[in-house]
Amino acid sequence: MRIQVRRTGGFAGIERHAEVDTSGRPDAAEWHALAEQAAAAGRGTPPVGVPDGFSYQITIDGDTVYASDPRLTTEQRKLISRVLKEGC
Repeated sequence: MRIQVRRTGGFAGIERHAEVDTSGRPDAAEWHALAEQAAAAGRGTPPVGVPDGFSYQITIDGDTVYASDPRLTTEQRKLISRVLKEGC
């Protein structure tokens, strides 16, 4: 499974992008479950955010959903943080 996160917005407007490929990872099942939960709560179109908040584009194996602060689910927040931290 390939998971990509693109973060835009924020006070400085700096965009970040990271990607994780779970193939061959010992924790792949955990990533898959988290990704499915995060995607299930996502929207098909970018939601209206708040001033200086972040907006996220989450792409899982080619399927994209959108989310924004402050309305992230716990699973979305965890997935986004992990991908941006561990991804390249």
